[in-house]
Amino acid sequence: MDKLQFALILMGIISTLCCSNTAAYTPAADNYLISCGSSASTTVGQRVFVPDDSSSVTLTSPHSAAMSAPPGSAPDFDDADADAASLYKTARVFTAPSSYALKIRRPGRHFVRLHFFPFECPSYDLAAATFKVSTQDAVLIDAFAPAHTSEPVRYEFLLDVAGDTLVLTFVPLAAGGVAFVNAVEVVSVPDDLMASAPARTSLPGQQQLVPAVLPPLRTAYRVNVGGPAVAADGDTLWRDWDTDQSYLVGSVITRKVVYDGRLNYLAGEATRDDAPDIVYATARELTMSSRFDSSKQMAWQFGVDEQPSSYLIRFHWCDIVNRAPHLLQIDVYVDSHTVVRDLDLSTVGNGTLAFPYYMDFVLGSSDASGKITIYVGSSSVMNTSSTLPAPILNGIEIMKMHFASGSVAVVEPSDGSKKKQNLAIVLGSICGACAVVSIAAVLVIFLRKKEDKLLPSPSSQSPSSTPWMPLLNRFSLRSRRHGSLTFAADKDTPSATPIAAGRSASAPSYRFPFAVLREATNNFDERLVIGAGGFGKVYRAVLPGSGATVAVKRASPESRQGAREFRTEVGLLSGLRHRHLVPLVGYCDDAGELALLYEYMEHGSLRSRLYGSGAAAAPLTWAQRLEACAGAARGLLYLHTALSTPVIHRDVKSSNILLDGGLAGRVADFGLSRSGPEPELGETHVSTAVKGSFGYVDPEYARTRKLTAKSDVYSLGVVLLEALCGRPVVDPRLPKPMVNLVEWALHWQGRGELGKVVDRRIAAEVRPQALAKYGETAARCLAERGANRPAMEDVVWSLQFVMRLQDDSGLDFSDVNSLNFMHELAPASEDSHRRSSQEEDGAGGDGDGATDGEFTDVSMRGVFWQMVNVGGR
Repeated sequence: MDKLQFALILMGIISTLCCSNTAAYTPAADNYLISCGSSASTTVGQRVFVPDDSSSVTLTSPHSAAMSAPPGSAPDFDDADADAASLYKTARVFTAPSSYALKIRRPGRHFVRLHFFPFECPSYDLAAATFKVSTQDAVLIDAFAPAHTSEPVRYEFLLDVAGDTLVLTFVPLAAGGVAFVNAVEVVSVPDDLMASAPARTSLPGQQQLVPAVLPPLRTAYRVNVGGPAVAADGDTLWRDWDTDQSYLVGSVITRKVVYDGRLNYLAGEATRDDAPDIVYATARELTMSSRFDSSKQMAWQFGVDEQPSSYLIRFHWCDIVNRAPHLLQIDVYVDSHTVVRDLDLSTVGNGTLAFPYYMDFVLGSSDASGKITIYVGSSSVMNTSSTLPAPILNGIEIMKMHFASGSVAVVEPSDGSKKKQNLAIVLGSICGACAVVSIAAVLVIFLRKKEDKLLPSPSSQSPSSTPWMPLLNRFSLRSRRHGSLTFAADKDTPSATPIAAGRSASAPSYRFPFAVLREATNNFDERLVIGAGGFGKVYRAVLPGSGATVAVKRASPESRQGAREFRTEVGLLSGLRHRHLVPLVGYCDDAGELALLYEYMEHGSLRSRLYGSGAAAAPLTWAQRLEACAGAARGLLYLHTALSTPVIHRDVKSSNILLDGGLAGRVADFGLSRSGPEPELGETHVSTAVKGSFGYVDPEYARTRKLTAKSDVYSLGVVLLEALCGRPVVDPRLPKPMVNLVEWALHWQGRGELGKVVDRRIAAEVRPQALAKYGETAARCLAERGANRPAMEDVVWSLQFVMRLQDDSGLDFSDVNSLNFMHELAPASEDSHRRSSQEEDGAGGDGDGATDGEFTDVSMRGVFWQMVNVGGR
């Protein structure tokens, strides 16, 4: 018996053992095996497919028929797979859009497998069928046209099912045409089957660019390299594994390797759910000559779509050729891309050998030739002798990142009880909407009367109705030292000097000597740095004497715009005060230094809480993200409307939205802010140089240099998507379609499939009605033309509306247009809003600031602002 015969016999023994060990596995949650069109159960190997008219399957069947293949028309299989032929002897044929609805007990990732074989049928021409298949969230097959073939066609998808029901809808595309399916499998898989982290390890040379949020994946190839084919019964998740012989290319000599020892599964690495034992116990090894030739490489070539697409490629390894660690070095290339250099598996396993391991990579765009070629070799100088182990590979999986075109089609189950339930929901929504309109109208009348009682007459108000007002008049430009502007108050003292006491002593502003800041920051200890920007570093500081914690932003000597930003922030924030703006505590222009002191926001920025790590930066819940975005919108609305001339922030981004102790969003960093157009003078915009942060800047402003308040609306729209998706605005590591968050998210929003890009950490929390309105709001904010974007007050209202829809106790009236509803309730006169605001603020046409406390909200377009915020006090 030669070595090859021995190896084949040994592989057969191992395969048999693996099948017997894994056959008892049953997915714990969802396990649907459906024989479509059959009247009896169909056994395939050790699995039983039940008829599609069983109680576990809901079928919309008014326009469907169960068909059976005539004798001799079923596909031919080898003897080992003869029982699989019975699965293709029946089919469910649909003459109109129809669906299967399956109850999902455990939301998460599932394998969905669809079996097709167009057998000859006297009633329908299945070979001529053209149809699409979709779920509620994704188009699986956009235009399937099976040719008459002797081989069955099977599609396998890996989907993330977020809801409690999976609806598979089949839609005939040709007039008078049909759709059909022979069998359906829906199998839940372990949560960690497909890693969601960008990289599993940190070995030098690795470029594991797996996105945090994966789209649906369609299996293209699953290959047991160097080993036998593995049927579904030999895999814990019922996957089929092909042999690699037909994909090998090139003239290099390789050999098959079989391992008869025990596999060492390590915690945190591959398990039997990732691949069966037989995959890791067999491999293909490159045969090396005694004279090392680094140009020798094993190569496999796979046919893929000619249209460039993104593919996730998983490599399986198990070092079954070494008897000592650190002898095996592996290089991997995909087409012209270097994927792995000098991979030492024993280093990954801390010296352990024969442990299963896999690595994932994303090929951003396949070659237009329709081929993917994988090379495995070694450039290590260690392989100078044929006695040392050569590069190996145990398995390959190639899965297309499925971005199918076309719209999702969903045919819900149509039983009588569901119709009655839907009718009750519709009637309840209408009644609820009417009740809300009535309550809101009463509320408007009540608040109007309350304002008349609470607000003093203009003649009774003091000239300085806000504690920050006098600060504007107490600045005098004294000199320039080291390129910075110096400001002085009426009186200098060795300690902090109150600049304004005003009506409320709770929030005075101060001019701080530099010595005080030096003491508060422990001489600007780098360990106290909590942020940095174009102005300079930000330090966490404790003021001596009072013990108050503040944030100190110190101008950097290298900052070319520090003086301008300093003056802008002090001048602006001294005249504005709102609970959703980060308060300015004071400033320092002493000893040639410029520094700004703010109230300390203990939860940091929205960005840090979206992407931070560790317990101190636990990810925000969906409700917390909503509240943070709504708070930022309220703060921006105040900037746009509190003064006679709007203030435009110009640098709205997630890092400039800070979270206070209650996780309320507050707008920060006003260094780039400037006054907007003056409507009284007929101005519609201001012309200015483009300022802002990459990815957040309004494209119309960048193109025309015409700045309006709608530029802030656009930037906030980007933040809304960032908060929803939990990923950076621009991430060049991702495949090309996903690099730009705005383009990627709007693509799915336009298809009504925004749920596909929701941050998986919050996906289960997001109610569909709230997501629909949230996506609509973000899309309107991101309109290409500013004229098509909503005003900030509309954004505030829409976010309040989303929060009501998200609240379990809120009214689910998703058919009501929230923006129209707001306009119906808001007072009609824009001028009356402004006059009311100025009277309440104690400000005239000179644009003085608003009062602090509860009256701040009253200044926001009068009754509308009170109405929107009444639930959030």
